[in-house]
Amino acid sequence: MHSHHLSDSLLLLVFSKLPISLHLLTSLVCKRWLFLHGRLLRSLKLLDWHFLHSGRLFARFPLLTHIDILRSCLRLSPHSPGVFLTFKPFSLPLDFAHQDASFDMLPPDMIYQGLQLIAQNYPNLRRLAVFGASEYGLASLADTCETLQELELHCCGDLSLKGVSGCTNLQVMKLTARIDGFFTCVVSDIGLTILAQGCKRLVKLQLCACEGSYDGIKAIGQCCQMLEDLTFQDHRMDGGWLAALSFCSNLKTLRLHSCKAIDSNPGLDEHLGVCPMLEELHLERCQLRDKKSTNSLFLVCADVRDIVLRNCWGFEDDLFVLASVCRRVKLLYLDHCSLLTTGGLESLLLSWKDLQRLTVVSCRKIKDSQVTPELASLFSVLKELKWRPDTRSLLSSDLEGIGMWRKGGKFFTSLKS
Repeated sequence: MHSHHLSDSLLLLVFSKLPISLHLLTSLVCKRWLFLHGRLLRSLKLLDWHFLHSGRLFARFPLLTHIDILRSCLRLSPHSPGVFLTFKPFSLPLDFAHQDASFDMLPPDMIYQGLQLIAQNYPNLRRLAVFGASEYGLASLADTCETLQELELHCCGDLSLKGVSGCTNLQVMKLTARIDGFFTCVVSDIGLTILAQGCKRLVKLQLCACEGSYDGIKAIGQCCQMLEDLTFQDHRMDGGWLAALSFCSNLKTLRLHSCKAIDSNPGLDEHLGVCPMLEELHLERCQLRDKKSTNSLFLVCADVRDIVLRNCWGFEDDLFVLASVCRRVKLLYLDHCSLLTTGGLESLLLSWKDLQRLTVVSCRKIKDSQVTPELASLFSVLKELKWRPDTRSLLSSDLEGIGMWRKGGKFFTSLKS
């Protein structure tokens, strides 16, 4: 039987069973198969804006639900030397001959028209990533795409967020206000309040290079009562914002990434409050040199279960011990915390009675030879242990002598170089 005797629905069923690696080859057999393969695709990263503007995108892929148009929103120089500077989630080419970025953003009107086309052709859109969207472009999405659940906005300011306020079913939002040297927008308490009042079903929110203060974070906590995951990356918040976190009554995961400071003026301890449902605290590439703000952070996170610290600068023993207020910690993960010592680690671990899992990786001042019998005894009862404080680390023969290899849980791991 020839393929033209088979219905479209039957061919789609057959194609859906094929490995993804074969989709391109089978789509080249004929125009019909090419069209049918386009109907299978649900997610796409667009690199060429003309493909959207000409309408070929919608004819070729009529059923998309996830679209990333970040790269296509940038107009690249034809003389780009092919050297790229990478910012998650996209890379920008640099023209080092002129020491300027060899790109500029498409005109706002063009991006607005593109968003209108996307809204008209993909009413079932669920996820969109876009660069430089205006209030009116986002409003067209909000009016038409009622199923939109995830939105990633770069180069977005307070006024643009007026358009997002109509996305009442939005659950995931990533908002990048600026990348120094490339683009600058301002997201302040005004924008955060607009976002909070319009998108009350948010579950996950990531704020990158956003400004604001206590009032903006308070509005998010009071309005977005389903919020479970909150990330601050390179934040520009005014002093006192930490105290507003206690209004996030359902928050389960708090992440701080690449922050030059936690809170410049956290205020009195009794005014901070506690996040009652918090389970995870992640700190990565943050400056933790200030004792007051670090102490305030741990007070707000006093009920946390998991603490993950990666590449945090200035995090010495006297700051690490402040985490002792977190009495319910079950997991501690330390990666490239080079100022912590074995004594500092021990003083805190022995105060945590519920600790079950420990990972220590690339912390060069933590030495095997300095592990005391008390600390070794704690290791022996952990459910999981990953111990490699430096590249030459070996658990000492003294630890083997106490039989901790036999006592450890089934997930116990020893890494040796």
